[in-house]
Amino acid sequence: MARDEELKERWNVLVGKLSEQFASGDTLELDAIIYLVGVQELGQYHRKYKKNDKLDLMHIAICRLLEPYGYYEFEFFDEDGWPHYKTKEELPALKAGEQSVLMKEAIVGYFLEKEYI
Repeated sequence: MARDEELKERWNVLVGKLSEQFASGDTLELDAIIYLVGVQELGQYHRKYKKNDKLDLMHIAICRLLEPYGYYEFEFFDEDGWPHYKTKEELPALKAGEQSVLMKEAIVGYFLEKEYI
């Protein structure tokens, strides 16, 4: 199976599974899945998040997702338990479609690592 087809198939399986678990079957968008990764990485599941917190959660997720690609490196947890990353390499300028593929690939890799799919 071609790499693109394998990614597409795994992505569809993942979206279906997450949508069932977290959205009563409504299809989750990429941003919502990134947010879920941020909550997973923070580990504080049962609290209400403000708008700024949600943006920070998405930032955590992006750093964690792109860490295996060498763009970020985990540094430390602060006193509130929030992980902090440092930039190792600037992200290349990517077109919107290329960004989407990179994030989907990183998300699928993350959930494979977590043995969710």
